[in-house]
Amino acid sequence: MHPILKNILGLLAGLLIGGIVNMSIIKLSVFLVSPPDGHDLQTLEGIQTAIPYMNWKHFMMPFLAHAIGTGVGAYFAARIAATYKLVFAMVIGVLFLFGGIAMVLSLPEAPTWFKILDLGLAYIPMAWLGWKVATAKRLP
Repeated sequence: MHPILKNILGLLAGLLIGGIVNMSIIKLSVFLVSPPDGHDLQTLEGIQTAIPYMNWKHFMMPFLAHAIGTGVGAYFAARIAATYKLVFAMVIGVLFLFGGIAMVLSLPEAPTWFKILDLGLAYIPMAWLGWKVATAKRLP
């Protein structure tokens, strides 16, 4: 396969797979951490009204979804890409970071510690880690 096509495929696969992982963890989080009584965390409006009643464990699942989704997406982008593996992994990290910034802007009520943790650790560092794992030397 032509290297440019492989690079495009890697980028698209990273975005798709990372997005699926992210949303799957978000959807599962409702079953793992009960939402505050009487609140629906499946809509933006529901999340906005529930934030004052949420504690740290309610924010850990979105953080993990963002971090794992970005890391997995970057892994696949770097694993599939023919060249510039680090660049493609970082592109995944930056694109997911833009999504994280949009999330932070849409939820101004979210705690500052969560915003700093999410934007600072869930995207660029996890994209680097995904690249590192994807390009690690395999044992024979």
